[in-house]
Amino acid sequence: MGAYEDIFEHNRNWVKSRTEHDPHFFEKLAKEQHPDYLYIGCSDSRVPANEIMGLDAGEVFVHRNVANLVNNVDLNVMSVLNYAVRHLHVKHIIVCGHYNCGGVKAAMTPVDMGLLNPWLRSIRDVYRLHFEELDAIKDEHARYNRLVELNVIEQATNIIKTAAVQLSYAENEYPIVHGWVFDLSTGHLKDLNIDFKATLQDIQRLYDLTGGQ
Repeated sequence: MGAYEDIFEHNRNWVKSRTEHDPHFFEKLAKEQHPDYLYIGCSDSRVPANEIMGLDAGEVFVHRNVANLVNNVDLNVMSVLNYAVRHLHVKHIIVCGHYNCGGVKAAMTPVDMGLLNPWLRSIRDVYRLHFEELDAIKDEHARYNRLVELNVIEQATNIIKTAAVQLSYAENEYPIVHGWVFDLSTGHLKDLNIDFKATLQDIQRLYDLTGGQ
């Protein structure tokens, strides 16, 4: 049996284990979802959202792309964000990057990446905004890791800029936006401790999308 065929055997074993623990698990799962969390992470195969959070099916709404970017002209991530906030009423939004991110490293590679160029430019812009801090870090690996963190903070800020988040928070006091980094070498999550309220206040000095709510 090849690796591809093994997947279906793994699936049957997973179904068996779930129903042995809770005979009505899939009946409840099929009805509807009420996740408290929206997770926006990297597409990297080494970072499984549910598993690193210790959450089960139905508990986290997930969007993943290369280097966990939140670009306001990307209809995919914006659709996920709006659906999660306005229809699922998630309480927390998490942007999760990871150290040793290939997308971040690619962004700093001085070669033509073809179709990836416009996508990776967002990360290059993060470097441009923080070049003094980053250039002062002499160790290249440490510099990349710090860029991973700064990229997460920038993407979380992009989420706070959206009308969906501003309007929901004004009305409900949620969602709260967080920034995390997953350390592949240890398996641990690092909370970057983004000050959501302060960031929201700073952003709304420039533009308040709540209509005076």
